[in-house]
Amino acid sequence: MPRLVLYQPEIATNLGAAIRIAACFGAPLEVVEPCGFPWRAKDIGRVAMDYEAEITRHADFSTFRAQVPGRLVLLTTKAAVPYTSITYRQDDLLLIGQESAGVPDEIHALAEERVVIPMAPGARSLNLTVAGAVVLSEAVRQLATTA
Repeated sequence: MPRLVLYQPEIATNLGAAIRIAACFGAPLEVVEPCGFPWRAKDIGRVAMDYEAEITRHADFSTFRAQVPGRLVLLTTKAAVPYTSITYRQDDLLLIGQESAGVPDEIHALAEERVVIPMAPGARSLNLTVAGAVVLSEAVRQLATTA
């Protein structure tokens, strides 16, 4: 099952939404810290509600990569390849960057795949958890048809 990966999330409610998305799809959730907020169940739980997901917290990106093998698939507005144009794998790590800045260039360069969600002219980007749900849904769909 592909994993949803949040890189240094800045907004607690986005983490809560990611927990809910991961739980609904049965996907593990990896959180690369530091987060831009204190890790308090109250703040995160407003959106996550009573959903529970497999969550692993990592101190930083290098620790995450040392502990979690797989193909790094970066969701980015800077990609040219639509998210529907790649073949997803069970070991994919669907990486979503910070709300304000995405991921640093050095992490961008490490991604084996970079995908974009095509949008209407003038639209800048989707909320990061919405983007994660869109791409995770496509990965799950593809993998269900190949199983």
